[in-house]
Amino acid sequence: MALNIGDKAPDFELSSTRKEKISLSDYEGKKNVLIAFYPLNFTPG
Repeated sequence: MALNIGDKAPDFELSSTRKEKISLSDYEGKKNVLIAFYPLNFTPG
């Protein structure tokens, strides 16, 4: 899925550090959210 600058991020759900399910839509209109992705975490490279 390609996104362009200014596009709304698609909703997704993840487990929190407290094992609770949270989704991006939980914060819509309430807080700013930063989504960071780094694919080489915990891998040799």
